[in-house]
Amino acid sequence: MPYLFLAPAMALFVAFFAVPIGYTLYLGTRGTKVSGLGLGKGSRREVSVGFDNYQATLTDHEFWAGWLRVLGYGVVVLTVMLGLAVLFALLLDSAHARLKRVSRIAIFLPYAVPGVVASLLWGFLYLPSLSPIHAVLHWFGLQANLFDPDVVMFSMANIAVWGGTGFNMLVLYTHLRSISPEYYEAARLDGASEFQIATRIKLPMLVPSLILTTVFSIIATSQVFTEPMTLRPISNTISSTWSPLMMVFTQAFKNLDLYSAAATSIVIAAISLVLSFGFLRVVRKRAFSEES
Repeated sequence: MPYLFLAPAMALFVAFFAVPIGYTLYLGTRGTKVSGLGLGKGSRREVSVGFDNYQATLTDHEFWAGWLRVLGYGVVVLTVMLGLAVLFALLLDSAHARLKRVSRIAIFLPYAVPGVVASLLWGFLYLPSLSPIHAVLHWFGLQANLFDPDVVMFSMANIAVWGGTGFNMLVLYTHLRSISPEYYEAARLDGASEFQIATRIKLPMLVPSLILTTVFSIIATSQVFTEPMTLRPISNTISSTWSPLMMVFTQAFKNLDLYSAAATSIVIAAISLVLSFGFLRVVRKRAFSEES
């Protein structure tokens, strides 16, 4: 009888999760065999290639170069975005904070802007001919190319930080509001300042939520696609394989090689899984201390 109640959830899991993954795994083992000049009916046919597509992905230098760029991008985004989210959550939860509702909406609002729109907005702000940023820098006698190959990663990270800080701040702030105020009252009676309450009581209690937002952020940054893809027509410093997902797009829709794209997608999913669970494994003692 209990299994009957689980049946709808299991059916949805199989239909929308297991079957697509299984089919993608299958596509990764297929390839196209071309006969003659590849013209005419029957000149191209699908054949099994075993694990050749997976091997080609794992030995592709450009694939790992893309991961290296994404790793640097992820370090910048996670550090700045989560740092700002923690700071804003603590400030809004402070007893001396004013205009909390307006501040929450103002910080969260960028998250409501679609990623493509945000990337276009910042892309135009980065252009020297249109940007007030360059006008301000020029006023101070400075010049900067925000699409320079050494800087473009930080320009894209800025878009992700601008759009994602509000969501993470809201998760952390909601957790802070669920903490009993008796802890704070007891600390104030003992003479603790607001800074000491924030660093010695609130921050330790935020650790489980901070781990959760970090895992979400790792998954999101490892699959970065919108920012480089939207900025690419504006700048020639972003290649078509800047990130691993852009490589999948290029294989599938420019090279029309769905089989290689499927194999690359599976490898990306596996690496994202390893990164997320690897992080959870490192912090598991702190994250699940209450349950254990």
